[in-house]
Amino acid sequence: MVQSLPKRSDVKVEETWNLKDLYATEEDYNNTLEEIEKSVPMFAEKFKGKIDSAKAIVDALSEYKTLFEKFNLLGSYARLAITVDQTNTESQMRAGKFGSLAGKVASQTSFVDSELLELPKEIIEEAIKLNSEYENYLVKLLEKKKYTLHPEVEKVLAAYSPTFDAPYNLYETTKLLDIAFPNFEVNGKQYPLSYVSFENDWEAETDTVLRRTAFEAFSSKLKEYQHTTAKTYDIQLQQEKTTADLRGYDSVFEYLLSDQDVDISLYNRQIDLITKELAPHMRKYAKLLQKIHGLDKMTFADLKIALDPNYEPTITIEESKKYIKDSLSVMGDEYLKMVDRSYKERWVDFAQNEGKSTGAFCSSPYGSHPYILISWSSRMNEVFVLAHELGHAGHFYFAHQEQNLFNSRPSLYFIEAPSTMNEMLVANHLLKNSDDPKFKRWVISSIVARTYYHNFVTHLLEAAYQRKVYERVDQGQNVNAEILNAYKREVLEDFWGDAVEITDGAELTWMRQPHYYMGLYPYTYSAGLTISTQVAKRILNEGQTAVDEWVEVLKAGGTKKPVELAKMAGVDITTDEPLKETISYIGSLIDELEILTETIENK
Repeated sequence: MVQSLPKRSDVKVEETWNLKDLYATEEDYNNTLEEIEKSVPMFAEKFKGKIDSAKAIVDALSEYKTLFEKFNLLGSYARLAITVDQTNTESQMRAGKFGSLAGKVASQTSFVDSELLELPKEIIEEAIKLNSEYENYLVKLLEKKKYTLHPEVEKVLAAYSPTFDAPYNLYETTKLLDIAFPNFEVNGKQYPLSYVSFENDWEAETDTVLRRTAFEAFSSKLKEYQHTTAKTYDIQLQQEKTTADLRGYDSVFEYLLSDQDVDISLYNRQIDLITKELAPHMRKYAKLLQKIHGLDKMTFADLKIALDPNYEPTITIEESKKYIKDSLSVMGDEYLKMVDRSYKERWVDFAQNEGKSTGAFCSSPYGSHPYILISWSSRMNEVFVLAHELGHAGHFYFAHQEQNLFNSRPSLYFIEAPSTMNEMLVANHLLKNSDDPKFKRWVISSIVARTYYHNFVTHLLEAAYQRKVYERVDQGQNVNAEILNAYKREVLEDFWGDAVEITDGAELTWMRQPHYYMGLYPYTYSAGLTISTQVAKRILNEGQTAVDEWVEVLKAGGTKKPVELAKMAGVDITTDEPLKETISYIGSLIDELEILTETIENK
């Protein structure tokens, strides 16, 4: 039975994260904020117009780095506090105040990049020789030189930068504060509904009438907000298109991929190959679900049900620790210490409460430890979710130890590889430790339904839809709810064919994801999982050698491009082969599910 969510003040403290590790008191936070407000003008006075030699470059970047280490901690505190309770007025005001400060800081420090780009290349190269710590920053800056505008224009754009987050903030406010879902009724009984309860519980509900009615009620309420949400999204898109045009990029795709250090061929390959070659395997999986559950038809509302819901164990937060530590033990002692600390020091926000952001994420502020958000519902499959987020945490835990602020963050293209790697390690561990066909079927179905469905299907179909949207925007056109609904339905129907009925409401799925406000992010899930699937195979076959190489990749942070990082791990992503092998592997898992099902039914 799904319960109404408690208020944040009513949840157990031990199930919340400890933001005091960032700032012990509100006074500490405000003191640092005031310090930044004073330090930035002093920094500008000291260096503006004076970055004219290799030594001046190194001196300026050294102070710039220190300044932004403090500034980033402020931003992390403000963002993390509001993500667990959007209803909290104090958090809203703090986030708003930080946003104002961010605009000032960006405007007052924009001269750094502008002055660096005006220098002869020889001076930049001399600075790199003087202190290689800033090589990565300077090389990436030079790559962007032809897209950089006049210093005064950059200053104005920087001042306006906080408003560029307005569409995302408006989307989150509409989603988490304004949309109030009414109870839905089945056979005269009332059931509570919310974003969290729908995505954590009702989508996977075993009672078909309850599940489909919840989907209908959820979709009906979303539909009431489709025009506002579409307008919010269109503002985001036009903002990105305008920026791409102003800076001289050939397309919005080129602009959004530039920070990922990949060209459009890698982007298109992920979408095209998966759409074409994975669809037949997933249609087979959908039909297997329909057969096992005895459904009259397979609808979009049925795709998240477990293959064997009666078998899935429940698990406490404390019990999850052993599963995760056992699964990730291959990663070594230092990695396991990080996992221990995450539980002991309350890095993870497990609680379910009103106003909390949906889904799960990991934030890793430089100079502190990572923070993980999840809404724990005691389902065993959340061990995979937590392992995923601990993959992000482990990545930055190592990268931050080895790299400075400018070098620690890798390309978005690579960002999901360490997280999905951990999901693979959990699955491999569970499979290795049981011969029970029902347990093996549960584990494999969890890999397919959680790891691969979520990353290779849900996010990939987001990417296919997103590509249609940006193609339209690149032609100078706008979008509205009708157009977005049509694009989403077309993508879903193309992928699922006649295996799944795309029921009314499925087209509104575009309203549920914040990813569309993060550039070309959705496709990177499948890109990361392609890499991690191949590396997980290496770890199974080669053991410690593959693990050691993978840890070196994590430590490299953002010092190399995605193609180079993958190559360090033994994967060549410039070819179709890793992706085709991964799709083939998914197909083999679904085949094994059919064999295990037949074995179980014939016992």
